[in-house]
Amino acid sequence: MELLKRLVTEEEGQDIVEYALMIGLVVVVIWVAIKASGVDTGVSTIWSKVSSSVGAAGS
Repeated sequence: MELLKRLVTEEEGQDIVEYALMIGLVVVVIWVAIKASGVDTGVSTIWSKVSSSVGAAGS
């Protein structure tokens, strides 16, 4: 029980948790924005063209 009290009252690790939560939120917002704007489809198309061109050049 003493360990639980100490974990709740200590503030040393809170900064890391807060930064991790903020970074996670930013990543989710960016991911949603990319999905909503359709950029992911364009990037996928470009990547497919580059991949096929590199494959053809290597043959």
